[in-house]
Amino acid sequence: MSSPILQLLVLAGIAIFLILRLRSVLGTREGYEKPPAPTQPHADTRSSTFEVIEGGPDPDITDHVAEDSQAARALAQMKAVEPHFNVAEFLTGARAAYEMILMGFEKGDLSEVKDFLAEDVHDSFAEVIAAREQQGLTVEAEFVGVREMTLNAAEFDPKTQTAEMTVRFLGQIIQVVRDASGDIVEGEPGKVKTLKDSWTFERKMGSDDLNWYLVATGE
Repeated sequence: MSSPILQLLVLAGIAIFLILRLRSVLGTREGYEKPPAPTQPHADTRSSTFEVIEGGPDPDITDHVAEDSQAARALAQMKAVEPHFNVAEFLTGARAAYEMILMGFEKGDLSEVKDFLAEDVHDSFAEVIAAREQQGLTVEAEFVGVREMTLNAAEFDPKTQTAEMTVRFLGQIIQVVRDASGDIVEGEPGKVKTLKDSWTFERKMGSDDLNWYLVATGE
């Protein structure tokens, strides 16, 4: 018998042996086999289930104010009038409004934010902008971001259904003020300035107007 044929026979014998071993270990599967039934959880398994208790604390409220505070009660009243109202979403909008209104004021252009300002707040901002222009001052400003933002107070008047939310911002901008000659009279190029602002937003809950209006500013 030639050497190549002998090698083929040896390899065939090894292959047959391996196939028989695999079948004895893994078994065979012919045709359709019903999949194994899913394991039923034990009736007393509680660690993987969560129970929502009606009337319990609302995390959308307690994540931002103390549970037993006056602000928490006011927020609950707002939600009772307007169930889809969400505190976290309001704060996201307040952050965006802070940047838009602040930059509009710094750059002396309130046209894009006028619809978000109460009339007296708009007039107050406009007076400051006009005074700067009369003095020949120009402001170069760049918004850096908001380092901190907290909901300081929430009030609700059930009679008028008017809600007020006071938010404290710790904002950061780069600001340079130049006189008519172009000389810097305030600020430093590239230097970050921290602002402490407390803004109060107002809205009538349940109304079709979803905008919150800036009604007061302070530190």
